[in-house]
Amino acid sequence: MPRRKQARRTNVKDMRSILRLTYGQGLSVRAVSERLKLSKTTVATYVLRAREVGLSSWPLPPGYDDDAALEQLLFRRVGRPPQDLSEPDWPVVAREIKRKGVTLTLLWQEYRAAHPNGYGYTWFCDRFTAFQKRTHASFRNRHEAGAVMQTDYAGHTVPLIDPSTGEIHQAQIFVAVLGASSLTFVMASLSQKLPDWIEGQVQALGYFGGVTRAIVCDNLKAGVAKALWFEPTLNQTFAAMADHYDTTILPTRSRHPRDKGKVEGAVLIVERWILARLRNRRFFALADLNAAIAALLEDLNDRPMRHVGQSRRALFEEIERSALAPLPAERFEYAEWKRAKVHPDYHVEVDKTFYSVPHRLIGRQVDVRLTHRVVELFHDHQRVASHVRRSQRRGHVTVSEHMPKAHQRYANMTPASLIGKADQIGVNTAILIERLMRDRPHPEQGYRSAMGVLSLARRYDRDRVEASCERALIINAVSYSSVATILKSGLDRIRPATEPARPTPAHTNIRGRGYYQ
Repeated sequence: MPRRKQARRTNVKDMRSILRLTYGQGLSVRAVSERLKLSKTTVATYVLRAREVGLSSWPLPPGYDDDAALEQLLFRRVGRPPQDLSEPDWPVVAREIKRKGVTLTLLWQEYRAAHPNGYGYTWFCDRFTAFQKRTHASFRNRHEAGAVMQTDYAGHTVPLIDPSTGEIHQAQIFVAVLGASSLTFVMASLSQKLPDWIEGQVQALGYFGGVTRAIVCDNLKAGVAKALWFEPTLNQTFAAMADHYDTTILPTRSRHPRDKGKVEGAVLIVERWILARLRNRRFFALADLNAAIAALLEDLNDRPMRHVGQSRRALFEEIERSALAPLPAERFEYAEWKRAKVHPDYHVEVDKTFYSVPHRLIGRQVDVRLTHRVVELFHDHQRVASHVRRSQRRGHVTVSEHMPKAHQRYANMTPASLIGKADQIGVNTAILIERLMRDRPHPEQGYRSAMGVLSLARRYDRDRVEASCERALIINAVSYSSVATILKSGLDRIRPATEPARPTPAHTNIRGRGYYQ
């Protein structure tokens, strides 16, 4: 089947030729169509429009030599007022579309209310899209006010000199930007590790004075455990921060910078307008570097943007501040989360210190929340223990309630407390109790024997127990079984053949109760 030839598009020159041939030469519609290679419908339409506006002779009346005037006259409908060719203020439209609930339809209706004979909706949308493409290298999302904060680290770093050693560290530059107003926040940190990453997010929200509905960030390993596009797995600390501020974390895809195009552009601006200005300065403290950045940041946010006509801060105050959710009453407290297994002694090792949990959890996995002050332990999302964090990395922190019943009787024992109880019975009893613990590699190994000796005072008179301990010391039989045998056989009532040993005076070999404090 032969391909149909596409009709030729007419122009103002064709309009003049149609009027000249029709009124000047008196040709019919068919003849004019054949002469100009136009369809009969096109010729008839132009002739009809000319008659409707009063053009029925050739040459045309004065004033219609201009092509634009002739085109406007022929294509103006009869009875309709002249079209208003005033264009909207496109920077204002671009700013208003970022407000919550504002649509292009609403903005077009407001435009037509001010210009009843203005352009139609399709033209309005097409021209607005063209304006956005002119003002940006590529089309970007129109972020609604209060919808998103984008965060990332800049590629450039700033040298930080250690004044004591002269060693140079590269300070990392954290950048955050709001989607609608482009208000920017910048701070320097010592690293890109999790504590600095979380601190950057918290400082940015505090600088903006509110919380966005989402935070779009790079899939940094410190904050994102698994960088899956549909179901990313966040670090527990990062997720806890999002819960604290009631926002959503949206990590971007790997090697897709346009997913966070707003902050990518902000990073470029920060490198040019802030970091470049600091290139010849030397910094010896992180606080000094952040103070210098803060001064230049205020200048950046107060400078008018070229295509918007307003500064970032003015635009923020106008459209975005009221759209942010309020900050929580308390600042987020940084906490690390770890997984640990409960040891057979119902303790969990955290930072080389052992903290107790209920003994029923022996062998189970628990979650550990570690802050600067507190160690909290969770099982099945329920907190089972809480301890004050020890500054020294050694030792045990034990709660009596966590111990089995058989262990609780030993919970509050110390060598000093046992010697103190023995001293209430007598001097010889105190000396024997001290030797029970001193003669073993660890004092704890003598606790049971010492408690056995003390328990004899509940069955026998205290004087007899004191005499039994004295006899045991004389014959050098320092043990619970020896004292118990002496009492049972009544040997405590029989004086030894040798001169009884008197209480030993203070001596370096007798350490006393104070040694064990």
